[in-house]
Amino acid sequence: MADAFTLLEGVDVIVLDAGRYGFVKLQYYTPPTGFENNDTFTDSRELFEDLWEEWLNAWLYHFAEGTPLLEEGYDGIFKSLPEEKKNELMGRKQAFAIAAGIEI
Repeated sequence: MADAFTLLEGVDVIVLDAGRYGFVKLQYYTPPTGFENNDTFTDSRELFEDLWEEWLNAWLYHFAEGTPLLEEGYDGIFKSLPEEKKNELMGRKQAFAIAAGIEI
C-alpha cells in the first residue's frame, strides 16, 4: 500500500507497515521533537483515501501557488480546473489504487 504513494516523498509523509497492527502514517518531522502527526490505520481503504487526499492537496497547492486561486482552498482550486485536468487527476487516483491493490 505505502509503495503506491512513493510520490508523496516531497509532502513530508512516511507510511510504515506495522504488521498485524496495520499502517502508521508519520507526518511533519521536526528535529529534535520528531513527528508532529502520527495516525494509525487498520483499514487499508481508509489509508488509501487519506494518502490520496494528501497527494491531491499537495498537487493542487503547487498548481495554485503564487496565485489568488490559492485563497479558494483545495475544493475551489479543483473546481476551477478544466474538466480534462479533473479527469486526468481522477485517472491518477485509479492508477494509485491499482498499484495499491485497492478497488475504487
